[in-house]
Amino acid sequence: MAKWAAFPYDAADYRYDFARLEKQWSRLHAGDAEPWPEDDKVVAAWALFHAGDFRKAVDAGLKAGGAGVAAANKAQCIYAHYLEKNAETQLALYLEAAARAEAQQRAEAENPNAWYWHGYALGRFSQGISVIKALAQGLGGKVKTALERTIALAPRHADAHIALGSFHAEVIDHVGRLIGRTQGADAATGLKMYRRALKLDPASLIGRVELASGLLKIEGEKGRREAERLLAQAAAGLLFLPWFLHVLGNFHGIEPGVYEPFGRLAHALWRMGVGPA
Repeated sequence: MAKWAAFPYDAADYRYDFARLEKQWSRLHAGDAEPWPEDDKVVAAWALFHAGDFRKAVDAGLKAGGAGVAAANKAQCIYAHYLEKNAETQLALYLEAAARAEAQQRAEAENPNAWYWHGYALGRFSQGISVIKALAQGLGGKVKTALERTIALAPRHADAHIALGSFHAEVIDHVGRLIGRTQGADAATGLKMYRRALKLDPASLIGRVELASGLLKIEGEKGRREAERLLAQAAAGLLFLPWFLHVLGNFHGIEPGVYEPFGRLAHALWRMGVGPA
């Protein structure tokens, strides 16, 4: 792998020993429904992930094997989405994670996160090359199938509901509702997935940000008021973070693209353990 960028914030407070990580596990993994690992080597990989040591987390997860593959795939996908600046490298990281997840499916067909990280990585790759191009290549169906399979195996997988909601929203936003139906996208289903995710993980900040995004993509101006309310809730949940003061202006008027920088940063930090215990 090429040199990875360092996590740009002080992660000292987010370095967990095993006992503290186990205590915080249900909160940290409320979204991905990942069970507490039985293998200490896998626990160590997750501890590296939550501290922002993404490259080390990938290496440790792959070395541990088995359940460690999920830690490796999450670390790689989160790094690619939030920290990797080179577009070609980012796409390569997504494809590599997707291939690993697909291989894991063959070995562990009943593992929800083998399907989830396949769908997530392909979804991010699709956004990177353009949704329309990805649909033409048949990637949309693969993303949808993987995420639906995740939910079938783990009905309380909140992150899979968010990702599936985003699939519907992205397709509709790019090709419209009518053509979107030919790709399996449906407005009502997309919003249902987002809302179900928030019921499963009520404390999720990214769930609110993504639902707000989905409302604007699916309903446009009609969804603006609810989107503003959701973003205000997410903002209130992050007020304890010192760096949040400089992004408050991002919510004023919710101009197109304004919520995205906040969502990306909020997701990265929240998933690494930043937030109320």
